[in-house]
Amino acid sequence: MSIMKLLYFPNEKLRKIAKSIKTIDDNVKLLVNNMLKTMYFYNGIGLAATQIGINKRIIVIDITIKKNNPLILINPQIIEFDKSQIESKEGCLSIPIEQQYFILRYKKIKIRAKNLMNKNIELEAKYLLSSCIQHEIDHLNGILFIDYLSNLKYQRIYDKMNKIN
Repeated sequence: MSIMKLLYFPNEKLRKIAKSIKTIDDNVKLLVNNMLKTMYFYNGIGLAATQIGINKRIIVIDITIKKNNPLILINPQIIEFDKSQIESKEGCLSIPIEQQYFILRYKKIKIRAKNLMNKNIELEAKYLLSSCIQHEIDHLNGILFIDYLSNLKYQRIYDKMNKIN
């Protein structure tokens, strides 16, 4: 397993829409392991394949304190959502400027995906897990959490990231 290089905003590859996985083979399993290692290395709670320049619909998440219960979702899609929303404080590994912003997310969602065993799964998620899954699915669709911010806040982040890159 190896740590993958993260893409940083405003890299245009972060705006690509990821392609569905047709076959879950050893290459996909190795990619998932590398994604988990990368997410843990950078102290993240979620990572989408697009954040490491891989144009595939894979996300890994682990919101546990001990980082010992990863959730792997292949071709995830939201199939139901509670209309009520919560403000979720979010940051992003692809925007490493130590700033977090409150984003409105659905409080409760139901998703469908495949796991590493190629089994269809359905999962209900609330609060932090719901927000994290929505954040990572956004990545797969070329959307960053800063896209939900005001133009002024977006521009400030853009300017800070351009100085870093």
